Amino acid sequence: MGPASDSKSNTSLKGNAALVIALGVVAILLIALPAYRWFFLISAGIGLAVAGILFLWHKLRPIQEKDVENKRPLGLS
Repeated sequence: MGPASDSKSNTSLKGNAALVIALGVVAILLIALPAYRWFFLISAGIGLAVAGILFLWHKLRPIQEKDVENKRPLGLS
């Protein structure tokens, strides 16, 4: 039980490596678990529907200058 056992693990994945691992885990779950496929498809469908609705909402109703109340909340000039 030296000082190395008290320290946290220094394993850290950043950037592209973490993305590849995350996609791999999702792919393995999609292949291995049939129920996860349905959950994933329903979740992705809901997410795409919400994204599409928000996109159309902001395209058809752009934010006007008068809609923004506090243009400089921190008081910076």
